Amino acid sequence: MSSGGEIAVDRLPEPTSSIEVVQLVGAHFGAATAAGARQPHRHDYHELIWTRCGEGRHLIDGEVSAVAPNTVTLIGRGQIHVFERASDLHGAVVRFGEELLAGDAVARANPGWLLGRRGSHSVEVPASEVPHLEAAISTLAAETRRPADPCSLGIQRHLVSVLLLWLDRWYDAVRSQERAADDADVQLYRRFVDVLERDYARHHDVNHYADALRVPPAALSRALSHVTGRGTKDLVTDRVMLEAARLLRFSDLTVGEIAYRVGTGDQLYFSRAFKRHYGEAPSAYREQARRS
Repeated sequence: MSSGGEIAVDRLPEPTSSIEVVQLVGAHFGAATAAGARQPHRHDYHELIWTRCGEGRHLIDGEVSAVAPNTVTLIGRGQIHVFERASDLHGAVVRFGEELLAGDAVARANPGWLLGRRGSHSVEVPASEVPHLEAAISTLAAETRRPADPCSLGIQRHLVSVLLLWLDRWYDAVRSQERAADDADVQLYRRFVDVLERDYARHHDVNHYADALRVPPAALSRALSHVTGRGTKDLVTDRVMLEAARLLRFSDLTVGEIAYRVGTGDQLYFSRAFKRHYGEAPSAYREQARRS
């Protein structure tokens, strides 16, 4: 946390940077290392962590996520992350700004589909695809070391798109065979995630999201339930309460300030809603989270 009570924000090394590639060769994180001294921080970029081998775990929005071999973990812009511990990590970290994403929210080269789902943000990489993945990351790293020219941003954007499209393909390959990769409900869900991330702090009503996506409210809720098991209102509430929980865990903002940040001006209403969602009042949640 910063001294002002806000969550520390991790940024790319240069204000004009769009991307950074860091190779991991026997990397270690933990209490005994300098890297282990880092505090939880909110990302101002998207991050792909490719783990060829090694073990450990990191915290993403306070939830434990295992470091597993032959996986790519995606940490999105705005999420709060810190390595709790890791040993002998080999692979790479690719950090990139929003400007390297496809502009179309429906485009498959966009991380919203993975960031919006519940559970793990990691995708297993088929063994046969590992050489291709590492070659693409190496090519991307080489591009970042070249002097910038008029082609640089376009090449970097295309290479990042390749990585995201591969993740999409590998995720779809292990997804339930009952759903086709281009299933209309999945596509609607992906569009919903993008609008939700943009508007959750200002709009909590179902009709806003249905109007933004140009579908009837009942059809939207039915599609989202088909994909996630939860309706529109539940998913909006989940996102609002996730942000509230982040701020309670990792900032010194008051409960009233947090209620305002997530679009609920009435502190009493917010506290009751938070307790319904997490089973305890905001102050108790904060105390328990910090103890653990």
